[in-house]
Amino acid sequence: MSSILIRLSFIGFVTALSARCVDPVIPQIAWGLQIDPGAVALLSTAFALPFALVQPVLGPIADMAGKIRVMILCLAVLVIASFVCGLATNFTVLFVARVISGMATGGIFPVGLALIGDLVPIKQRQVALGRWLIVIMTGNLLGASVAGVINDLIGWRAVFLVIAGAGFAVFVLAGFTLRHAAREHRPSFNLKNIPAGYAGIFRNPRAKVCYASVFVEGFAIFGLFPFVALLLLAAGEARASIAGIVLGGFSLGGVIYSAIVPFLVKRWRIESLMLGGGLLSALMLGLIAFQLAWPFQLAAFTVLGFAFFLLHGSIQVQATELSKTARGAATSLHAFFFFMGQASGPVLFGLGLLWIGAAASIAVSAAIMGALGIVCWRFFKRTKSS
Repeated sequence: MSSILIRLSFIGFVTALSARCVDPVIPQIAWGLQIDPGAVALLSTAFALPFALVQPVLGPIADMAGKIRVMILCLAVLVIASFVCGLATNFTVLFVARVISGMATGGIFPVGLALIGDLVPIKQRQVALGRWLIVIMTGNLLGASVAGVINDLIGWRAVFLVIAGAGFAVFVLAGFTLRHAAREHRPSFNLKNIPAGYAGIFRNPRAKVCYASVFVEGFAIFGLFPFVALLLLAAGEARASIAGIVLGGFSLGGVIYSAIVPFLVKRWRIESLMLGGGLLSALMLGLIAFQLAWPFQLAAFTVLGFAFFLLHGSIQVQATELSKTARGAATSLHAFFFFMGQASGPVLFGLGLLWIGAAASIAVSAAIMGALGIVCWRFFKRTKSS
């Protein structure tokens, strides 16, 4: 079991490199392709929305065709799409390639969560998910921060080409080392099981709260991310490497959470972690709204990342328990709602910038996250005791 998870971690890591690599180089892509930066910011939606939309299909397919097999196939598609991004001669090609990248990533992250749910008992699952999260957050951290550095040294196209090369290396490794495991974990394929699986998931009263919560998280937190580089630019900081470092702070906070999650789950109940995560997220967003110098922004984003995963990681554990027979579908729905939130976030935040300004828009996100932490705390505390 542990050897399979270690090898799958390589797939998760290289996939995570691609997830947030665009955010710090949005101004440079806009300059290079001669297009409005606001339009380029929608590349985040181009990635997140397809990621979400494929979940109702890929989740059940992974349950029936084999989770490892689906992950390896999606990695191959991601490698090709990243290579096309690096060679894109116009914004349309880049946009379509990021759409395909989002779809491929949709068959890796959620399916990996479901596989952990299959292999790890519930009592050890939050720790196992935390370790998986270390891998993902490290990839996100490097994807954002290194993307900025690569852009400053070579250019934004090299960001995608480096990711494509790393993905190809992992694909070759996974193809040779996980073939036997892929055969072992292949259940029977029956399309008739899909409706019954979804019906069983939504009979669980926790499903609606889990899915609604991650949707709210998605737009309240990640709507800001594509605009960080533009806000720093407006403040006089034009270096993509600095934008990448600031955004990387969020992933660093996730790594810190993942490293200490065994202590956290022993010390506090899961609903208390949700409350603390929501309130601390609200506080950090409040600080970010003041748009201080980038070192202070880096510190705030780091604590925000830690706080976010206090809440999100706890909800994630609940999502893996919504259905034991259709776990891939349950975690894919979790990802569907989360990334639908992420897809709508940049659009909503962009409108907020036009209507009420950056500071007020971030303050609204802060209030939403604080309220979400309280709602989750009350609901899961009540359902646990009932």
